Amino acid sequence: MAYREIRIVGDPVLRTPCEPITDIDDTVKGLVEDLLETVDEDGRAGLAANQIGVSLRAFSWNIDDEIGYILNPHIVEVSQDEVQDGDEGCLSVPGLWYPTERAWYARAEGIDLDGKPVILEGEELMARCIQHECDHLDGMLYIDRLDRANRKKAMRAIRQLG
Repeated sequence: MAYREIRIVGDPVLRTPCEPITDIDDTVKGLVEDLLETVDEDGRAGLAANQIGVSLRAFSWNIDDEIGYILNPHIVEVSQDEVQDGDEGCLSVPGLWYPTERAWYARAEGIDLDGKPVILEGEELMARCIQHECDHLDGMLYIDRLDRANRKKAMRAIRQLG
């Protein structure tokens, strides 16, 4: 198990869609251990594999004292009527928070390390986490979802951070 360094905006791995996990081997088991260890820190809600430099479809979460992981997640349902529009941040875009609209409820399906089906669902923060991390696995950052004015502010702030 190892705590892994977080990749920062500008790293091409963050913009590359992740590959599905086809074989659950020691490498994937190590990845899950690293995801769980790296997300287990105050202020961290979720962590996608590509944020630690691994282009495989997996993420971990740390919400309401529950830490877990999911492999090959895909969103299968989001609330259409109820949305949330709170500030969102990202470990790969450090220190920047912008209002980002997300569905109030989200449900993802994937598998665990035994290849058994996993359903991850929730409202509010869990829903935001599911959507945010699945975006990462698709090569997308939350700043891509910002309205034009906030995206412009975010891009300016990112350039200033270097």
